[in-house]
Amino acid sequence: MIGRRADDTRPQASADDEVRAAVMRLSRPHPSGGRTIERAAIMASGAQSGAILRWIDAHAAEPEARVPVAAGRGLHSARLSERAGADTREPLRYLLPPAALS
Repeated sequence: MIGRRADDTRPQASADDEVRAAVMRLSRPHPSGGRTIERAAIMASGAQSGAILRWIDAHAAEPEARVPVAAGRGLHSARLSERAGADTREPLRYLLPPAALS
């Protein structure tokens, strides 16, 4: 953080503007009129990733629905299909509504 002092207190609006700018930079247009942002891009942003995820949550972003994986065949397919109903993985993308970035 070049040019900032450790005791620098910025207003909340300035911090929100920084996160909004990061979201705009990392996201891309979506056919619905909103924007979509990849979780991998958020995580790659480093220390700012937590603030970005909080901002996304506060601005009514929807996680992308995951497509269920079809049960395979073979010796261990029964155990894998038991877990298919309880998908605890993080979403790959978030969809921001059109008004979120205006």
